[in-house]
Amino acid sequence: MDRDAYRNCCSLVKIPRQSYDQFCSSHFVDYIDKDLSYSKFFKRYLLPNHPCVFSKGFTEEWKCRKQWVTEEGKPHFQKLLQEFGETPVPVANCNAKEYNANPKQVMPFKEFIHYWKEHIQNGHSSPKGCLYLKDWHMSRDFPEHHVYTTPMFFTSDWLNEYWDALEVDDYRFVYMGPKGSWTPFHADVFRSYSWSANICGRKKWLLYPPGQEEFLRDMHGNLPYDVTSAELHDGSLFPRSQEACQPLEIIQEAGEIIFVPSGWHHQVYNLEDTISINHNWLNGCNVDIMWQFLQNELSSVQKEIDEWRNTMDSWHQHCQVIMKACSGIDYKEFASFLKIVADNRMTFLNARSSGDATDYPRHLSEALVTLGPCHAAFDLQRVAHILELLLCNDDFKRLDHSASVVQPETLLQQIRDTIQSTRGQHLLYQD
Repeated sequence: MDRDAYRNCCSLVKIPRQSYDQFCSSHFVDYIDKDLSYSKFFKRYLLPNHPCVFSKGFTEEWKCRKQWVTEEGKPHFQKLLQEFGETPVPVANCNAKEYNANPKQVMPFKEFIHYWKEHIQNGHSSPKGCLYLKDWHMSRDFPEHHVYTTPMFFTSDWLNEYWDALEVDDYRFVYMGPKGSWTPFHADVFRSYSWSANICGRKKWLLYPPGQEEFLRDMHGNLPYDVTSAELHDGSLFPRSQEACQPLEIIQEAGEIIFVPSGWHHQVYNLEDTISINHNWLNGCNVDIMWQFLQNELSSVQKEIDEWRNTMDSWHQHCQVIMKACSGIDYKEFASFLKIVADNRMTFLNARSSGDATDYPRHLSEALVTLGPCHAAFDLQRVAHILELLLCNDDFKRLDHSASVVQPETLLQQIRDTIQSTRGQHLLYQD
């Protein structure tokens, strides 16, 4: 981020987002086939929350594109088996439905490849159904492989930064599936961004801008499993479906990367035998969307168990427990998430100010140095804004924070002090 971008947006109370009307009417998406500065990506796509597609030139040097793909552009089964043969992997059955998703099982990688080969030989059909290896934490399981490099545009990644610090999880995945495999209609975890790179094969994406999903709910308020189903034309089942815009349709070719903005619901098909790498991520540009999502999740839980509100002293805490079970995070963990992000940037800015590079957080030094002090300062401004909202939130105030390692008031003051003390040095430089 350059200093002009920082000056224009770091002090904003709310991130400005342009209308999505152009996507409802023109179905146009930018295709990036040459170098683009991070600051331009930040201003054109991250801040306004707009999708785009990067050309295959951005992935040409990845090892996985050279080693996992045959000369004919197909999955290189022999090479993949050599690397991952006995590895247990999660596999979904695209022909089955379970709670608006595909049920999963864990099987050895070699067993999935054996199925995939037979599926191709049988004309892309199988009595086992259409199986899809998805949400495989390949990078976490094989950290030494380094088969791809996260593009600079997606390196401001608070979500994986947090989980890497805990060393328990991540949101970096590999998907592999035969022609015909697909992912049902959904929006990504915590309403995060996602980026998805095709190592080989082609995908078709159907995307709906935020808000359009409300027109697609059925008479009970549930979102559809398949937005291409004929049921959506039945007004008695989906009373507002005719009000929804047509989806933005994108055909993603081999090597290309698609940027899916925060809160865009989508459905994805593999048009060929396909391998892709996918990250969920979020940062200062969409952390407010994540915070709104969490508030909505808690509100839904509260409505579900409202009848017990006056019979339980710990009703509010029970709501947090249920919320975490359903969405993967509660308000206290959200505060911890903000603290880790803030601590890393305060350390970075203070070390830069003092000239002591040895104090940089080791696992983040490259990303922070690349994005620069203006970006770190912007991140702190955004964390401070969300902390202010947390401290004003009635549900957050009702929780017992006495034993919490995160004291939001203290953290907020630390952020303000760091921004003030380092203000000169991050305005003097640009990336």
